[in-house]
Amino acid sequence: MDHGSHSGMWVPPQPPTWGRMFLPHLDGWSVLAVLSLLGVVGYLVAVVVLRRTGVAWPWWRTASWAAGCVALFAVTGTWLNGYSMVLFSVHMAQHMVLSMVAPILLLLGAPVTLALRTLPRGRGLAGVPRALLLDVLHSRVARFLAHPAFTLPLFLASLYAVYFTPLFDALMADPFGHEFMLAHFTVTGLLFFGPILAQDPWPRTAGHGGRMLELIIPMPLHAFFGVAVMMAGSLVVGTFAHPPAGWGVDPLADQGTAGSIAWSFGELPTVFVMAMVLFSWMASEERKARRLDRVAVRTEDAELEAYNARLRAMAARRTGS
Repeated sequence: MDHGSHSGMWVPPQPPTWGRMFLPHLDGWSVLAVLSLLGVVGYLVAVVVLRRTGVAWPWWRTASWAAGCVALFAVTGTWLNGYSMVLFSVHMAQHMVLSMVAPILLLLGAPVTLALRTLPRGRGLAGVPRALLLDVLHSRVARFLAHPAFTLPLFLASLYAVYFTPLFDALMADPFGHEFMLAHFTVTGLLFFGPILAQDPWPRTAGHGGRMLELIIPMPLHAFFGVAVMMAGSLVVGTFAHPPAGWGVDPLADQGTAGSIAWSFGELPTVFVMAMVLFSWMASEERKARRLDRVAVRTEDAELEAYNARLRAMAARRTGS
């Protein structure tokens, strides 16, 4: 097959292989690919600036952020991005990485905390970026966007409303629509997992129990979506109905693979986040128990001292009488 286009967008000239899919290819770069490269550079600069002030920054946060940017680039700056336009299975893998894997890794990098520690303070022009960031974090819009009444429906809509309506085919038919969809998947993942992981100052905070509940609620619906796509007897979307001739791809079988990816692949990041929240909850309870023990020790000492003081006062009154 010749190098060509599908729905007005770049398409690889040869069928996918593991060795070919992740090779960088400038023609297939998305805006997210560029942002991922800028994100790595900006983050490393911030870490260097912070360390020059004598403040340490955990290495694992830097590694997590870098891994998140690599994940973004791997599915938006390589041949895989082109294959995702013609094969449903590749597209679904891209969707899962953009909405679940990359956001989790990026959020563990705590970029907001890094920015707040790095950006200069003050009332002058230099302090404007930090002040604006704080204003955004405390704004009503940010609190609304971080509320589960918004994030949960948005997360599920990125599955059901996108694929089970004509919306997907409409977006895929236009290069800008495709870019918007990729950005939507990524932003949805960040908004959903941000308050659950709680690694940064977030517009809305919730207890560990509430965070676990927010994580658990969409799990069966996410799994059902994957099963529904996997078991469908006809094509769910029209975009992938005609894969390139000569590739030997059965569209319905490829759709089944896409459904199995959505069903199985999506569970692993969720379990990882659940474990993180659970360990954080256990550590929080241990700190709370130690704090209560210290308070109890201090209280018992105070009660004992007060009791001894009463005894001394009673003895003094008897002696005086």
